[in-house]
Amino acid sequence: MAGAKGKKVDVVTMGCSKNLVDSEFLIRQFKANGIKVAHDPEVPDSEVAIVNTCGFIGDAKEESIDTILEFVEAKKRGDIKQLYVMGCLSERYPGQLKKELPEVDKFFGKFNWKEIISEVGATYRRDLMNERSLTTPNHYAYLKVSEGCNRTCSYCAIPLITGKHQSRKIEDLIDEAKRLSDSGVKELQVIAQDLSFYGYDLYKDYKLPHLIDELAKINGIEWIRLHYAYPAGFPTDVLKVMNDNPKVCNYLDIALQHISDNMLELMRRNVRKSQTYRLIEEMRKQVPGIHLRTTFITGHPGETEQDFAEMEQFVKDARFERLGVFPYSHEDDTYAFKKYKDDVPDEVKQERADRIMEIQNGIAKEQNAEKVGQTFKVIIDREEGDYFIGRTEFDSPEVDQEVLLHKEDNKILIPGEFYQVEITDSEDYDLFGIAK
Repeated sequence: MAGAKGKKVDVVTMGCSKNLVDSEFLIRQFKANGIKVAHDPEVPDSEVAIVNTCGFIGDAKEESIDTILEFVEAKKRGDIKQLYVMGCLSERYPGQLKKELPEVDKFFGKFNWKEIISEVGATYRRDLMNERSLTTPNHYAYLKVSEGCNRTCSYCAIPLITGKHQSRKIEDLIDEAKRLSDSGVKELQVIAQDLSFYGYDLYKDYKLPHLIDELAKINGIEWIRLHYAYPAGFPTDVLKVMNDNPKVCNYLDIALQHISDNMLELMRRNVRKSQTYRLIEEMRKQVPGIHLRTTFITGHPGETEQDFAEMEQFVKDARFERLGVFPYSHEDDTYAFKKYKDDVPDEVKQERADRIMEIQNGIAKEQNAEKVGQTFKVIIDREEGDYFIGRTEFDSPEVDQEVLLHKEDNKILIPGEFYQVEITDSEDYDLFGIAK
C-alpha cells in the first residue's frame, strides 16, 4: 500500500454500462489506497494505464483493439510506464492478445480485480466491496444486479465471456443503492445481462419485482429504470410494481431481436411470435403509457426476405418508443458460428437495418409530436452551449433522446435537479421545452 500511495492511474472503459460499473468499483479501491485516478482521459498522463475492454461484437472488439494500440504508442513515447488490459476482450482471448500485443505489460480477465489492484501495488479492501467512485454525473448511477447469462442464444458470446448467471444478494444491492443515494444519486439504472432471470439462482424464485419494490423504499431515489430484460420467462409481476410505484419509471428495455418463428427458432430464443405479441400487449395494458426500448438483429444466418418482412411489420405494429438495430456479427465459438453459414451478405444486413431504422424514424417523429403541449418531469443532466439538457422518465442516459431547454427561455436550471417542463417543440429524436 505504501508503494501505491500518490501513484497516478488512467482507467479507460470500453463498451457497455456493465463494464463502467466494474471500472467504478476498481477506481474506488484505487482511491482508498491513495492512488490518483483519471477516468477516460483525453490525453494519457499517468504512470499506469488500464484499458477495460469490450468483446461483444466485431465493431466493439475493433474499437477496444484500437484503444489498446493508442496506449501502446503512448507507452513508446514515454507518456505512461505500464499498460494493463482487462475486461471482456482479454477474458475471451487471453493467449491471442498476449501474442499479438507484447507491449502490454499484463492481461487480466473480467473478474480479476484483486490481481489488478495488487499489480498496481495496492491492497484490496473487502470492506469497500459495495462502494464505487462514480464516473457518471453525481445524480444517476448504474446498479448491476447480476453477472453472466444462462440463455443459449445462437449469436451471443456473452455466456462465453461472463459464464453462468450469478445474481447478487438483495441485501448487498440495497446496501449499495443506499450508499449511492447518500452520495447524491437520485436515479438508478438497474442493469444486468438478463434482468428476467434475476434471483432464481439464489432464491429459486424470480425476485426482480421484490428487488425493485425494496429499491423504491430508499430515501432520495426518485427514479428507477429497468434495462436488459428477456422476453422468455419475463416476470410479469414487475409490471404491477411499475404501475403502482411512481418511483419506477414507465420504461423497459427488453431485447426481442426478431419476430418470425423461423428466426426465433434459429436464434434459439425459446419464445414464439404469438407469445411476443401477447407480451407487448400485456405490458401496455398493465402499464398505460409505458415506453419500450428494444433491439433487433438483421441478417442472422438463415434470414429470408419473408422473415425480414415479418420484422418490418412487427415494428410497424408494435410502434416501439425506442429501438436499435444491429447487423448480425458472426462471433467466434458461438452456436451460430459453429452450426450456421454466415449466408446473408453484409450489404444486405446493413440495408435491412437501415430499412428498420427508416420505419422507426417516422414512428419516433410522430410520437414526439404527440408530446408537444404536454408537461413532464425532467431531470437536468448538464449545460451544453445555449441549452440545458435533460431527460424525461422515458429516456435513459447515453442511449435515448433528450429534452433541450434554451437558456434564453428558461431560468437557471441546476444539473441533478428535477423540473416540470412543458414540451414546446419536437424533432425526430429530441424534445424542446420550457421549465415551469
